[in-house]
Amino acid sequence: MDKYEVMLYPRAYRDIHDIYAYIALERLSPETAKEQTDRIWQAIKKLELFPKSHQDRLVGRYAGKEYKQLIIDNYIAIFKVDENKKKVFVLTVQYQGRQM
Repeated sequence: MDKYEVMLYPRAYRDIHDIYAYIALERLSPETAKEQTDRIWQAIKKLELFPKSHQDRLVGRYAGKEYKQLIIDNYIAIFKVDENKKKVFVLTVQYQGRQM
C-alpha cells in the first residue's frame, strides 16, 4: 500500500496555531486546546492513507476545483491530492460552526 506524503501550507500551520490560541487564551482552557489540536494533527496524519476517499469540497471558494475536505469535530481541513507525486497538500483548517 502506497503512503502519501502529507504537507501543510504555512496557512494551515497558522490556522492550527490560532485554534490553539483561541481555545487556550479566549476560552481559558489550555488543556482543551491541546486535546483539540492533537485530534486535528492526528486526523491530518491519517491522510497518508487513502486521501482520495474523502469528500470532495462542494461549497465555498475551493468548490469544484478538485479539493477535498476532512471534517474533524467542528473543524474542516481543505486539501488537494497530487496522485502523480503521492502528496497531500493541506491548505487550511477552518472552524465550521453550526449555522441554524
